[in-house]
Amino acid sequence: MQSIFVYPEYEVERNESRCTMCRICERECSNGVHRFNASTGKIDCDDTRCANCHRCVEMCPVRALKIVKSGHTFRTNANWTAQAVTEIFKQASTGGVLLSSMGNPEEQPVYFDRILINASQVTNPSIDPLREPMETRVFLGPKPSRIERDKNGKLINNLKPQLKAEMPILFSAMSYGSVSYKVHEALAKAAGALGIYYNTGEGGLHEDFYKYGDHTIVQVASGRFGVHPDYLNSAAAIEIKMGQGAKPGIGGHLPGTKIVDDVSRTRMIPEGSDAISPAPHHDIYSIEDLRQLIDSLKEATDYKKPVIVKVAAVHNIAAIAGGIARSGADIISIDGYRGGTGAAPTRIRNNVGIPIELALASVDRRLREEGVRDRVSLIAAGSIRNSADIVKAIALGADACSIGTAALIALGCHLCRSCQTGSCNWGIATQKPELVKRLDAEEGARRLINLLTAWNHEIKEMMGGMGINSIESLKGNRLMLRGIGLNAKELEILGIGHAGE
Repeated sequence: MQSIFVYPEYEVERNESRCTMCRICERECSNGVHRFNASTGKIDCDDTRCANCHRCVEMCPVRALKIVKSGHTFRTNANWTAQAVTEIFKQASTGGVLLSSMGNPEEQPVYFDRILINASQVTNPSIDPLREPMETRVFLGPKPSRIERDKNGKLINNLKPQLKAEMPILFSAMSYGSVSYKVHEALAKAAGALGIYYNTGEGGLHEDFYKYGDHTIVQVASGRFGVHPDYLNSAAAIEIKMGQGAKPGIGGHLPGTKIVDDVSRTRMIPEGSDAISPAPHHDIYSIEDLRQLIDSLKEATDYKKPVIVKVAAVHNIAAIAGGIARSGADIISIDGYRGGTGAAPTRIRNNVGIPIELALASVDRRLREEGVRDRVSLIAAGSIRNSADIVKAIALGADACSIGTAALIALGCHLCRSCQTGSCNWGIATQKPELVKRLDAEEGARRLINLLTAWNHEIKEMMGGMGINSIESLKGNRLMLRGIGLNAKELEILGIGHAGE
């Protein structure tokens, strides 16, 4: 039986009248799409290799290139789509699991887009953020149930360790190895300049970045890669990764091709070996086991660091969060099903988990009902795309939000979703030196600073429009939200009214 040819999803169109044969496209494409043909004196294109990353388009000095979606398709079938047929062809040929990167791209409801923000006008006048103080600083960690004073009436500081962030935005966990050194450098520098935090992910902390420890969250995942006492004590907080939104219930896998030199040393595993994280922590099978690990990490750091527990948004997330709040965790990070990833089984990425909006609202309500909401702070993640998403997430109950994909886009990511190949043309999801050098960490940090500075201004504008001058007054304030196009059950779970009510 002959092999089945699958027509490429994208095609490269070249304007021959503009093309000067400079061959920049050939040099810039790490996928080998463009090849100079000496016999014809022209550049040939292998469209089957194109990931639609737009590197050649942006680097072409005469704008002679564009990437277009192929017009070829299978016979129209609403059930057996071209994608479904193509994926069967691939698996029938290889016997392998389909892998995908970044977040879930399927056409499913985005609840943030179906939620509107309320505004004040007359009886509760709005606030001008340009002329009046607006507080967007947040403190993440458990809050005391009451104020205590000594015999002289002075306040007793009974506050447990907190993360102080100058805005309610953090950088999500992205491990060194899945992303390049330059990405971590840009994130670390931006976090320091902004007064917020970046997260190492499960790949350890490169020795060059210990100096950013006051703005670093280190992660302890099931594989324990790169975990040692200096690593734990170098950071402002420790995160235990129980799950992530793109692949709930399974572990991680970083191919050996990405385990090079510094990545190998930082992760403390042999160069060239696959870094496979088991699905469960093999010392955690109950809330009591989780509490023991939390206590061990706090003991190892003299009880000076808050401990975060990161979980994926799944159907029983409210009950899970209730247990975590009683386990001694200081912060719970909830990652929705649209969260990004360097690589995940396609079926799991697209079909497992629930939206962050519904998960967040359920958790906040459950913790309030159980009287333990002040024991923990909540961080929401999983496709936070703009400042309005952040405002809505906080009104649904979050203390702050983490961004990953948005940060990578600011660094130049074009969402071509080929991170798992290790050949990122933008120097982001790669360890190949010739590609890594394409990303300027200083410029990247500047762009991240610009993005979050703009978002923080927008958050203040929206708060002002609501007549709110403190982010704390927005937290869990569902009266400031209204739904459109949502059914009664969805509104009930979100805890908001319909527009017009």
